[in-house]
Amino acid sequence: MSRRHVPALAAFPWLGAGLLLIGGVVLYPVYELVRASLSRYSITGLRLGDAGIDNYLRVLKQPALGSVLANTAIWVFGVTALTVAISLALAQFLAKEFPGRRVVRWSVIVPWAASLVITGRLFTLIYDYYHGILNRLLTDLHLTSRPIDFLGDDRWTMPSMIAVGVFASVPFSTYVLLAGLNGIPGDVFEAARIDGAGAWTTYRAVTLPLLRPALVVTVVLNIIYLFNSFPIIWTLNERNPGFTHDTTITFMYKLAFKSAEHDVGQAAAGGIFNVLLILIAVVAYLRAVKWQEAGT
Repeated sequence: MSRRHVPALAAFPWLGAGLLLIGGVVLYPVYELVRASLSRYSITGLRLGDAGIDNYLRVLKQPALGSVLANTAIWVFGVTALTVAISLALAQFLAKEFPGRRVVRWSVIVPWAASLVITGRLFTLIYDYYHGILNRLLTDLHLTSRPIDFLGDDRWTMPSMIAVGVFASVPFSTYVLLAGLNGIPGDVFEAARIDGAGAWTTYRAVTLPLLRPALVVTVVLNIIYLFNSFPIIWTLNERNPGFTHDTTITFMYKLAFKSAEHDVGQAAAGGIFNVLLILIAVVAYLRAVKWQEAGT
């Protein structure tokens, strides 16, 4: 019998393990999140009954929602923009031949391989007001006359968190862009040189357009990752009261476990809003860059 006549159901035994995995780690959690967002819970987490859309309305009425959304936009845009800019330069550097390149490539991946909680705790020590190495360095070099409260001063908290986010995001983004650079045929650059194009013209007119698929992947994955980046934000910001420097992901956690309400249903509704925000941000970006053309 021709393969074209094999029933479609014959493929399911081969796909069974993958389908079970998707159902267990994706579909079932989504179902439980939606169910929780439509339910009422006691302060101890026991389900008390249906809540309808009340949880969604209560999230929208939260006084801190505006500042949380603003923090989220600053966090996602700031880290993504800086990460892409630094990763582009680093990938271009790592694509060149130089002594010790393999060691440098290995060292670049270390921050991404480390636990985000450990990374966050490390920077908590680096930023420490009294004993942090960063404050010691700034005062010893006479760049500041007194220590800076990087994680307690409202002017410095978000920039300090963004710096850690960039530190943790650059390795993965660099390797994605490096793979894109390595996939560009050398003949293209040779043709540009023959045509008399300089280094900047070649980069702007040849390298960046051919790098668009890798750039799209880098930005989209960073957007998704940063919207859901709980460990870094929580580790650096846990000592600050209220929601002044929270993003949507830590806002949900505090609604469920740290606020006076201890409302799991309201936090689940916030989770649904967070997913919708991610989809809106990703779709808006893909439409802006015309991602269908990036793969051509």
